[in-house]
Amino acid sequence: MRSAPTILHLDMDAFFAAAEQAAKPSLRGKPVVVGGLGPRGVVSTASYEARRFGVHSAMPMGQARRLAPNAAYLVPRFTVYRAISDQVMELLGRLSPLVEPLSLDEAFVDLEAGGSAHDTSSARAAGERLRRDILAVTGLTGSVGLAGSKMLAKIGSERAKPDGLVVIEPGTERELLGPLTVRTLPGVGPATGEHLRRSGMTTVAELAEAGEDELVRLLGKAHGASLYRMARGLDDRPVVSERDAKSVSVEDTFDVDLHDRARVRSEVERLADRCVARLRAAGRSGRTVVLKVRRYDFSTLTRSETLRGPTDDPAVVREAAGRLLEAVETTGGVRLLGVGVTGLADFTQEDLFAQAAARTPAPPPEPSAPVDDEPAGAGREGTPVAGAAVEADEAPAERRFPAGHDVRHAEFGAGWVQGSGLRRVTVRFEEPGSAPGRVRTFWVDDPELELSEPLPLVAAAGQSSCPASRPKSRVESGSDTEEGRSAGSGAGRLSP
Repeated sequence: MRSAPTILHLDMDAFFAAAEQAAKPSLRGKPVVVGGLGPRGVVSTASYEARRFGVHSAMPMGQARRLAPNAAYLVPRFTVYRAISDQVMELLGRLSPLVEPLSLDEAFVDLEAGGSAHDTSSARAAGERLRRDILAVTGLTGSVGLAGSKMLAKIGSERAKPDGLVVIEPGTERELLGPLTVRTLPGVGPATGEHLRRSGMTTVAELAEAGEDELVRLLGKAHGASLYRMARGLDDRPVVSERDAKSVSVEDTFDVDLHDRARVRSEVERLADRCVARLRAAGRSGRTVVLKVRRYDFSTLTRSETLRGPTDDPAVVREAAGRLLEAVETTGGVRLLGVGVTGLADFTQEDLFAQAAARTPAPPPEPSAPVDDEPAGAGREGTPVAGAAVEADEAPAERRFPAGHDVRHAEFGAGWVQGSGLRRVTVRFEEPGSAPGRVRTFWVDDPELELSEPLPLVAAAGQSSCPASRPKSRVESGSDTEEGRSAGSGAGRLSP
């Protein structure tokens, strides 16, 4: 533990949704939900406006739609989020060489190592300067926690949300932690939390009162001893830069157990891509791919495969993770999935023939029966549902227009997809720095409409995407319409 709050934790506010609100003027101040829009889709991020309806991350998308039917539902644009994340991480790097990214929108910083702070006053000044710089560069807001340890800095940023800064002074840890739930502490998940509850411990104060011996008896030596220290506010974990880390990994916990094997496989592939994105951001490669699966009964399995050489190829990592998944029984359901890479190196040494099978796409099958001009079985975003016949001349895969993605029309200019389906695309024509735009609808094969690269955010617009944007800094001691909302509604202009 440090004698000054020189460990900083930054957490961007509703990052994916806030980025979409900044890029789409008509969505500012409106409920926005980002995630998978299919029948088994899961919420990645919900704006604060959507959270008022009870929508939260990891919630099934179907449930989110029932809670907030009038929200904007968008497919993630990771290219945009990574570009903004790179800008934020560059600002963190100016504060200290010791930056530990946890995800695209979250990181620890050791201010003392960078000479940016040595006491409470200088730490607070560094944190406020960082928040101002992030807003100026990206147009988005972030919340900052400052404390003498990583655990407390993260608790501080949670208490600061949204768009605030909280300093937890060393010496006040026990008073602050005491009334909090045991789930606040790192390493206490649903199973451990329930085990402790059955033993009569629901708050951090009750853990500390139970004593180390009792926690070791209940949870084992390593976990029990670690939890006892954290319950007393003691956390000596250093900030570790990704270059010094021994592994890079990502994982997701699902509110509802996954039972569908295809869905589990797709989630593993998505996690593999996120893992490689972090690997590449750190300029690293890795030799061993690790798969983590926590099943319905909270049993956790870890499988690994060592490649012939270090890699940063997402296809190689996806395929290795997929092979590892084949050896894991998931019939009862999956609560958590994780993909990691260890054996890090500063170079790649690909053996493409040994590590990845040839990925030549197979020719499309011939249609099995004649169909109508507009199949009634067309699903969301123009994807035919299982069992629906497909026209031989139907628009190819590249003509799909995911909700929220950027487009450009030869006549109307830049816009974004508000919805699609039944061979129609509904587009709102506006840009990050413009006024809210008009909505028009086109046929999916309109030659004048194309997907386009995202436009840069306009940070100078002076608009925070966070609804509670008033300054918040303290020391802790203890005109839209329904037009075009639904895909294929016929709103706006429909080209011939």
